Amino acid sequence: MIYNSIIETIGNTPMVKLNTVSKGIKGTILAKVEYFNPGNSTKDRMALKMVEDAEKAGILKPGGTIIEGTSGNTGMGLALAAIAKGYRCIFTMADKQSQEKINILKAVGAEVIVCPTNVAPDDPRSYYSVARKLNKEIPNSIYPNQYDNPSNATAHYLTTGPEIWKQTDGKITHYVATVGTGGSMCGTARYLKEQNPSIVAVGIDTYGSVFKKYKETGIFDENEIYPYLTEGFGEDILPKNVDFNVIDQFIKVTDKDGAIAARRLSKEEGLFVGWSSGSALHGALEYAKENLKEDDVMVILLPDHGTRYLAKVYNDQWMKDHGFLEARSFGSARDIIAKRNGKNSLFTVSKNSKVMEAISVMNREGVDQIPVTENGQFIGSVSASGLLDKIIQDPQLQSKLVGEVMDKPMLFIAPDSTLDVLSSLLNRDNKAVLIRDDQEQVHIITQHDVLQAIAG
Repeated sequence: MIYNSIIETIGNTPMVKLNTVSKGIKGTILAKVEYFNPGNSTKDRMALKMVEDAEKAGILKPGGTIIEGTSGNTGMGLALAAIAKGYRCIFTMADKQSQEKINILKAVGAEVIVCPTNVAPDDPRSYYSVARKLNKEIPNSIYPNQYDNPSNATAHYLTTGPEIWKQTDGKITHYVATVGTGGSMCGTARYLKEQNPSIVAVGIDTYGSVFKKYKETGIFDENEIYPYLTEGFGEDILPKNVDFNVIDQFIKVTDKDGAIAARRLSKEEGLFVGWSSGSALHGALEYAKENLKEDDVMVILLPDHGTRYLAKVYNDQWMKDHGFLEARSFGSARDIIAKRNGKNSLFTVSKNSKVMEAISVMNREGVDQIPVTENGQFIGSVSASGLLDKIIQDPQLQSKLVGEVMDKPMLFIAPDSTLDVLSSLLNRDNKAVLIRDDQEQVHIITQHDVLQAIAG
């Protein structure tokens, strides 16, 4: 068969049975291998759909410019569509994305603007804000906004879902995918559940992202947000394409577990996949161990290709430097918590407590700083040195409420943060950090804890 352009080859990707990584697990585990798309990722599907829908709506005209904030893969899909249709592309990316992704986008003719990762979404420097600004400034341009554009989820509803249903002869019982913009999970899950409402959709989230807690509590907890290394999924916003009603549950996966699982798929199954694919596998297997039955059929969406991560996941030295491949001599935040043998040294004080009560907790428990809570949320912190300075200036402070004098909340960090990362975070402004373990319990780590870990 001869195709008129590369975009006609998008979709109809193969389904591959996983034989080695799934040993010991009941049921059948299948992988929907999306790197067979021409841009090597599942994002090709929705990128083309967003462009075509913009054309139909008359908002993208000949010679126009496509501007988008991307982690790389959506940009590739948009670039392929632009080449076939004669458009210009400008992409904004967070600086945590791999250099390979940047180089690939430039190779297909796109202009790339790199923006800082660790800024709020509404910060004018964020890759979201920069893309919107360019859209306003450049005539005959569109900002598809994959996060909120319904064409994203619709593309998967029309293609990925039907393909999976047909390839499994309607026998699929579980669908697993990482959740970022929400399109590949929610569009696909919506179609599958329309065919069989009992199909279970499992979303994979990462530590540092808000999705899991929001699904379980309805609370958008900014304290859940902290930097993570994994690319392409998890968010510090709630995209409109994330339909929590079609996701039955979320599983969080650490940076390390995702990276190791990606390498397993390459070595044990011959599937040279990206980091988020490894995260999808790890989360899927964790769920399957406890929940899958003999007759169940689980399909895992593997979003992209390993070439995007040659300098990271498939670079031994990078893996060692981050404590992912071999145990570092100093360990990680998770190691510090494990050595406490189940004892949690976290003490908190309510925002509505008196300052004197906070001082009493510190004296009684022998701690120098404690988080401040309100309705179970971590909203601030107080420290012995900070309170002392304030009380010297105002002796009546002891009778005031903690909420009136508290400092900013402590940072939440990823469980696999190595001690060099911890030491860089713990300084005069941040005297302690918080970590949420796999059981959702919160722990505190101080400078003293890090020094103890280094000393062995």
